[in-house]
Amino acid sequence: MTDSSSPASEPMLLTQRRIWIIFTALIAARLLAGLDQTIVSTAMPTIVGQLGGVAYQAWITTAYFLATTIVLPIYGKFGDVLGRRRLFLVAIGLFTLASLGCALARNFWTCVAFRAVQGLGAGGLIILSQAIMADIVPASQRAKYMGPIGAVVALSSIAGPLLGGYFVDHLTWRWAFYINIPIGVAAFAIAWFVLTLPNKKDARRIDFAGVVLLSLATTCLIFFADFGGGRDHGWHAVETWLFGLGLLVTATAFTWVEARADNPIIPLSLFRNSIFVNATAIGFAVGLCMFGAIAFLPTFMQMSSGTSAARSGLLMLPMMLGLMGASIGSGIVISRSRKYKVFAISGGLVTAAAMCLMTTLSAATPTGLICLFLFFFGAGIGLTVQVIVLVVQNAVDPGIVGTATSVNNYFLQAGSSLGVAVFGTLFTTRLAERLTDVFEASLPSMDNVANAVARLDPSTLGSLPQAIHDRVLIAYADSLTPIFWYLLPVALLASILAMFLKQIPLSDEAGLVARGEAIGGAAAEALEAQRRKSPILSQY
Repeated sequence: MTDSSSPASEPMLLTQRRIWIIFTALIAARLLAGLDQTIVSTAMPTIVGQLGGVAYQAWITTAYFLATTIVLPIYGKFGDVLGRRRLFLVAIGLFTLASLGCALARNFWTCVAFRAVQGLGAGGLIILSQAIMADIVPASQRAKYMGPIGAVVALSSIAGPLLGGYFVDHLTWRWAFYINIPIGVAAFAIAWFVLTLPNKKDARRIDFAGVVLLSLATTCLIFFADFGGGRDHGWHAVETWLFGLGLLVTATAFTWVEARADNPIIPLSLFRNSIFVNATAIGFAVGLCMFGAIAFLPTFMQMSSGTSAARSGLLMLPMMLGLMGASIGSGIVISRSRKYKVFAISGGLVTAAAMCLMTTLSAATPTGLICLFLFFFGAGIGLTVQVIVLVVQNAVDPGIVGTATSVNNYFLQAGSSLGVAVFGTLFTTRLAERLTDVFEASLPSMDNVANAVARLDPSTLGSLPQAIHDRVLIAYADSLTPIFWYLLPVALLASILAMFLKQIPLSDEAGLVARGEAIGGAAAEALEAQRRKSPILSQY
């Protein structure tokens, strides 16, 4: 099938200066997304407690990741055929406006709805920043650009918990979302002025049927997992298996449509690429493991360990430092040695070891030991995540790098959503049962019991009698730590899959250059110098 996209009339000059200018827009977007994740995670117990949604707190995270997962392939495909600049601006705008909606929410389900809209924007920030990186930087040089991004993520991981804890302890949890607004406006302005990328126009018909069916299949998948693991439905419930049937029907229909579409949202030819399939399977396992483990760790630390919101956020910093250190360090080594397989294998093994350690967590576990466990967990994830994205982008045709990156991220996010849905519902179901037992022994009315469970937050916990307080702490610890045993085989599976990952040479050509949309390297620098000297050439 020939590509009917119209090339730019004049190739873009991909000089080193322009690469770094574009890179500033990616940095701003990563700061926006990174701060939001750490701030909201720290403020979660207070948000759900004050909005009356403790028993359903998994939805705050599930709605976000479900929306993010649905739109990843859409952003990836549309970016390949229409260009990425306008989509990047749309993603920042959606994320910022939804943050305002979350901040103004007056009930739990309104907050959940706006978190879903935030996810629609976050999907674009995730996939487009990765695809743009592949557009402007060759795979063989990409690792050195991970330093500034790593610094920004580290900054957000430090500032996020501090801000989230400060907002909860001294202002209001609503500032966890208000803070995104000025950052989002700044990110939008930076992208508007410095994100200079070629625009495209593809004459082929957009695969709307594929978009709809993929969205329905993803929704059915998450609801199937959420209902099956939840207390209100379970695996015996008819509605759970109706979602399972819906998943089977929509996934089958999606495959049938994509096989016949002129311009499929997910080309099935990708799945004939063994490297892509292997790396994507690893990504799914890592997503399941990572988010299934960390989604509720701040809640555990605040409630089970009795720490403040600010301190519980700070306790997550060792994980982020481990992740950033392993990611940056492995990236530098990969750029020099051009070997990546060993890092994917070791990442799974380190993650599995960290899971074993975290099964021992309890309310009495020393803070220093918790930090050590989290550091190793972050290091294992950091060794793996960067590698699988690099491998996928390096193994496909430059013309579909955005699509391939988005599909890989789709399965990583699908694993993340499943991890949060399945293990989140296991955690909240187990927690609700234990908290009900605690309060039934102390409160005379079932209505009072239900209200006490639904509105339990860190401040309420501190006001409880010591006997009830201690039993609540034990309930939180007993509800979360068994989850790590379930995740251990998943981490080991990721390492086993990595053993079969094929090692191929890393490309020395950026995506825009490979597609003929830009001139790079020494030729770009020479032409740029000529254009500065010539008034006529400088117009291009």
